[in-house]
Amino acid sequence: MHAHLHVARRLTGVLTLALPVLLAGCADDPPAATISPTPADPAPAVLDGTRAELAALAAAAQDRHFTARYTLTDGDAARTIVVTSADDDTWRVDIPGGALGGTADVSFATTADGLFQCALPSAGRPEPASCVRLGEPGDVVPRRLDPRVQHPFTDWLEVLTDRQAPLAVSPARPPAGATGACYSVDSTSASLNAPLDVGIYCYAPDGTPTAVRTATGTLVLAGAAGPAPATVTLAGPVTEGEPLEVAAPAADEPSASARPGGNEQGGNEQGGNEQGGNEQGGGQPSPAGPETP
Repeated sequence: MHAHLHVARRLTGVLTLALPVLLAGCADDPPAATISPTPADPAPAVLDGTRAELAALAAAAQDRHFTARYTLTDGDAARTIVVTSADDDTWRVDIPGGALGGTADVSFATTADGLFQCALPSAGRPEPASCVRLGEPGDVVPRRLDPRVQHPFTDWLEVLTDRQAPLAVSPARPPAGATGACYSVDSTSASLNAPLDVGIYCYAPDGTPTAVRTATGTLVLAGAAGPAPATVTLAGPVTEGEPLEVAAPAADEPSASARPGGNEQGGNEQGGNEQGGNEQGGGQPSPAGPETP
């Protein structure tokens, strides 16, 4: 009996000593970690310095009004493109060989009255110049009519100034014969319809485009830019005819100028023309390797 009481007293003593330790241990357990909710909208990426430089030059180009000639080289062929950016923000780009598979010269222009394509007298179309209205002043040239040469001087400038546009920008060497600050521009969009054609874009400090190299070809400023007119004028009268497409007509299909009741093209100006084959403002495959310093 005494032995049982002795054991009981020993157990009671052990519990008396252990209980405060166990309670202290429970009190010291750290609270469950709380997970901060992920912000719904992550902070925008910090704008790269090179991207900022290009955006600033493109913004200067939007405000730059001038008349200039550019040499467009596409393969072995070289053509003279005439670009007019008037003081009232109207514009005109003349593109030799810009329609009918390179056999017809066209001009594109935007005036207060709309967007026009004009067919210019050329070997493939000897008739006098005439123009066709394609849409409103802010519209884009339809894909089947679009030689893509006018974009670097018009709507692609807006893309280059948009710091949220899906673009990757890095410094690049100028194409042969070009001057100015040059940038390699690539699209980071998963969409097949990129906001512009990837390539190299070059500008003078005042915003004058000095060179552009894309899959369409290489444009290089030929001589100093001249003063801008107050406004642009169309190359010919506006008609109800059909515009000229970039591609050559099929062998069994008459050209637009030979179709009954119709003649051509659409409204735009100035003398030249250009090659055609691309689509609208969207992107296309990168030209063979933009060179980086």
